[in-house]
Amino acid sequence: MDEIIKIAIVDDDTLFTELLSQFINGQEHMEIVYTATNGDTFLKDYKTLTATILLLDLRMDDGSGLDVLKELKKEAAAIKTIVLSTFYRRSFLGQMMKLEANAFIPKDIEPEELVTVIETVHKKEHYFLKEQLEIMRLQLSKKVPEFTVESKDALTSRETDILKLLCQQFTTKEIGEQLFISPKTVETHKTNLLLKTGVKNTAGLVIYAIQNKIVSADDLLLLDR
Repeated sequence: MDEIIKIAIVDDDTLFTELLSQFINGQEHMEIVYTATNGDTFLKDYKTLTATILLLDLRMDDGSGLDVLKELKKEAAAIKTIVLSTFYRRSFLGQMMKLEANAFIPKDIEPEELVTVIETVHKKEHYFLKEQLEIMRLQLSKKVPEFTVESKDALTSRETDILKLLCQQFTTKEIGEQLFISPKTVETHKTNLLLKTGVKNTAGLVIYAIQNKIVSADDLLLLDR
């Protein structure tokens, strides 16, 4: 990977931040460009940052990670957020998705897997742990209201094909190559998918696809990372 992934860390555990920075800076294609010990400081600075990925702790003494997520969502910020927390709970997944976190992982994740998470979020927008996909599968029961679209807004066969590939975490370029269309055309179809389904991001499209049986959560569990 030739592109340098520029990363910010917001965490009040200075020792953890130092060790994590050393590890990430040791990767040829990654660089820590900013650190802060609280969310308030980050929110004052983030609009001037070159970072494209944020590694964010949930609980800090001054300015919580939740406050940061809420503000970034309100501002429709371009930075992609990986919530990396000691207080990881599977039951928090829904809230993290609602706040549009791009990944939610425990702080004790293996360093090599963290590299994979960062690369995946940078390239493909979202990363789900296998157990999180299983939670999605279990929670999307018949009791959960399904997303619906009016007949005039029904998905076309091409949109359905693109939706399936998005669920498999293919990039815009990769989808274009598979379907022999331009990346711009893929983006147009993705925009139409968001409008028709009423969801806001790729994670919402994944849920829509599972609920409407376009893809199976069990199939997603088998995807190679």
